[in-house]
Amino acid sequence: MEKAERLINDIRTISSNGYNLNPEDIRYALRSATSDGEYISVKDLFLNNIPVSSKKRFIIPKTETQKKYIDAIKNFDIVIGIGPAGTGKTYLAMAMAINAFLKKQISRIVLARPAVEAGEKLGFLPGDIYEKFNPYLRPLYDALLDMMEAEKAGKLIERGIIEIAPLAFMRGRTLNDSFVILDEAQNTTSEQMKMYLTRLGYNSKTVITGDITQIDLPSGKLSGLIEAEKILNDIEGIKFIYFSEKDVVRHKLVQEIVKAYERYEKRSAED
Repeated sequence: MEKAERLINDIRTISSNGYNLNPEDIRYALRSATSDGEYISVKDLFLNNIPVSSKKRFIIPKTETQKKYIDAIKNFDIVIGIGPAGTGKTYLAMAMAINAFLKKQISRIVLARPAVEAGEKLGFLPGDIYEKFNPYLRPLYDALLDMMEAEKAGKLIERGIIEIAPLAFMRGRTLNDSFVILDEAQNTTSEQMKMYLTRLGYNSKTVITGDITQIDLPSGKLSGLIEAEKILNDIEGIKFIYFSEKDVVRHKLVQEIVKAYERYEKRSAED
């Protein structure tokens, strides 16, 4: 009863601040009110928004872990987000990068992904090197264009202020005054991860995201993300944030799919 009362009060506060709640927002709010344990303030989640340059105006965390992730990005120069697909790891990192750029906290945004085939061969894709890499980088474009007008994003990419590139293009560089996102980091090798982590220059911040249950590296190759988790866990200036299926914010069936695969993999490991 107390949770329901707090939820109603939170929704009133959110509405009075000019937010229009959609059905998905209500679903996340109800999940918070009906879950076991302490009530997660829906008001705190929704009012802890990230202003961006688009018709959306701002991006809102939908779960307590997402809020912790945003707070970590604000307070740490290296943040590593680990968890399943659909939990907002890359999307929120992109929102924070755009927000930092709009506030002139950094002068450029660098977005990188390792080019590892997920069951497909890169060599058979048509086109030059950029066209070959495009399928791997497309999710970063999609997140960017969801938060920034296409024309503005295009001009910033042309001028090199926003750079979207394969991880291999980072070698030998020092990234100063930048917000750098490494996506799909579970597909980095040990050498690539070490190379990437040592690119960070002055007044720079990086967010590394990955799902250690979806590794596409060749058999026998250790994931750089898994190794980094073991090596870097005790460094004070680095923050790890762990997401679970409870943080999935895509279509409601995605959360059920993630749970089903986890149950299946657990059974398979026990057999």
